[in-house]
Amino acid sequence: MREAYFSGLRKIGQRIAEKLNNQSSGYQPYTPSDFQTLSRILMPGDILLVEGDARVSNAIKYLTQSTWSHAAIYVGDVLPVPGSGQDRPRLIEVNLGEGCVAVPLTKYESFNTRICRPVGLAEKDRAAVVGFMVERLGLSYDLRNIFDLMRYLFPTPPVPVRWRRRMIALGSGDPTRAICSSLIAQAFQSINYPILPSVTRCKDMCDFARREIYHIRHHSLFTPRDFDLSPYFEVVKPTLTQAFDFKSLYWDAPPE
Repeated sequence: MREAYFSGLRKIGQRIAEKLNNQSSGYQPYTPSDFQTLSRILMPGDILLVEGDARVSNAIKYLTQSTWSHAAIYVGDVLPVPGSGQDRPRLIEVNLGEGCVAVPLTKYESFNTRICRPVGLAEKDRAAVVGFMVERLGLSYDLRNIFDLMRYLFPTPPVPVRWRRRMIALGSGDPTRAICSSLIAQAFQSINYPILPSVTRCKDMCDFARREIYHIRHHSLFTPRDFDLSPYFEVVKPTLTQAFDFKSLYWDAPPE
């Protein structure tokens, strides 16, 4: 009886997940993607923010008041080339209904994206972050947790702005229920790299000396836009890394 109950929940969850993963109508990227340049400048440990085109993406963009609805982490060449001859997976991400998976960079060739790069990481730090994500490949999203899915069915839920972030974090708390930004946040917290820590300033023994104590926020509270807002991640724009010269652009004559 119990197994039949959970099986029924999974089936309902799968249907909701499929509905949420359906593409939204009318999505168009604002600017054409320079995919070749993007491929050249990415480094292991970089975060790729994505403006998604699925129905769940619209809900996340509304709840977070941000362009970015999804986050993936670039892992370089640590994963093998598939035997099927497909592109090597160079991104690790968490998807609704799939869990933690590895995908090729070409998946987001036509999307609006942004690179957020952690600053000051040694090679061993990058390797630790990448290793954290690789070890969690296969982590599942438990589709029995219907509440986790239903909150995204309404793209613009009538809730105050101050509660919207909490709606992202609400859920079962099951460690196998992973969200894209929360798992990446855990990877960086594993090496004590800050994202958006809460900071408390307190007086030291000397009246003129002050020190800051960084408190780690719970990983479930992080959203994709936090990596963009973080003062500890550099925003890297591929076009500007190639000696950009605005005078070399050719413009059409303005209409008379």
